[in-house]
Amino acid sequence: MGFFSWIVFGAIAGWLANIVVGGPGRRGGCLFSILVGVLGAALGGFIYRLATGTERSFEFDFPSFGVAILGSIVLLALLRLVQGSNRNDSYRR
Repeated sequence: MGFFSWIVFGAIAGWLANIVVGGPGRRGGCLFSILVGVLGAALGGFIYRLATGTERSFEFDFPSFGVAILGSIVLLALLRLVQGSNRNDSYRR
């Protein structure tokens, strides 16, 4: 997959993950969605390999897109969890 395809793929996956996870800091911008989508696709591929024990060549198709979205959701949920715990610590002081 070309560089431009990875950006489009990441942007869509990151945007959908942002909609699913939601939360108060939901608007991260286009670059944030692209970054979350691309890193989430890599994380999803890693989780897929750990869960199944097989490697999969990820092309621009629906199964790969599903893995990318799930990885993006996991990544975004972890980021929001860390962000939320930092926010709560600052309010306690």
